[in-house]
Amino acid sequence: MNSPNDPETLTICSAKGCRAAAVWVVAWNNPKLHTPDRRKTWLACDEHREHLSQFLAVRGFLKDVVTLEEWERRSAADG
Repeated sequence: MNSPNDPETLTICSAKGCRAAAVWVVAWNNPKLHTPDRRKTWLACDEHREHLSQFLAVRGFLKDVVTLEEWERRSAADG
């Protein structure tokens, strides 16, 4: 069984240079490139959630911000 702090299982924030554990999923899509139902994701720690969300929101790309736990629960339910 892997430890929660095991680098093999640790989910890392997508912010440049950040190595903190991610606890948020920032879902987005670029309407010029992606179909409306497609969701790309960035992972965020508490410190970078707002910054990454604002970066995407300014461009009109932000679709959703949820906890990683909620995202995984939704993904499991979608099958």
